[in-house]
This record gives sequence, C-alpha cells and structure tokens, in this order.
Amino acid sequence: MNVNIKVVRQVSVVEIAGELDAKTAPEAEVLILPLVKHGCKILMDMTQVDYMSSAGLRMFLLLNRTISDHHGGIALVGLSEEIRDTMDMTGFLKYFMTCETLKAGLEALA
Repeated sequence: MNVNIKVVRQVSVVEIAGELDAKTAPEAEVLILPLVKHGCKILMDMTQVDYMSSAGLRMFLLLNRTISDHHGGIALVGLSEEIRDTMDMTGFLKYFMTCETLKAGLEALA
C-alpha cells in the first residue's frame, strides 16, 4: 500500500494505492488522521485501491467520525464496483459523499 497526500485548493487529497487490509489500514490511518483539523476537507482518491477488508471499513468509519467531530468534510473518489457494493451493503456508503472524478470531488468539497 502506498499513500500520497497533496493539497489542492485547500483540500487534502489522499491517494491510496494497493490494498487496505488488517496490515495496511492502521498504517494509512496514522498518515491520514493528522490531516483532520477544524473545518478540514479531505478527498480520498480510491482509484488505485483494488481490495478493502473490514479493517479498511473501520478506518473509514473512524475517519468519518473524527472529521464530523471537527466540522469537516470528506468525499470518496474512484471507488471500484466491488468496494462500492461492499460499502453499500454494509451501510457505510450512506456516510460518505462519493464522486466519479477528482475534479467533481474538489468541486463538491469547495
């Protein structure tokens, strides 16, 4: 798993590549949680994530709760059909704004 973070128009864009599983989700969490501050905007680019286990779902739930507590916003971009279906069936998807492109995600968080 690889995590790349950049700032575009006051939005932290987090690009994740690889698998989010029991080994990698905690590593990603350590890198992403420090971005959460009052009013933060985080765009998660999931275009290169090909697998996400329940550990990845837990990481996203924690991230969403923490961002909400700080009155911030989060959006997900590029979910594969499999990950989207898993998040939908488990009820996680209703907690996240999803967009098809980075541009749409940046506009949604603006």
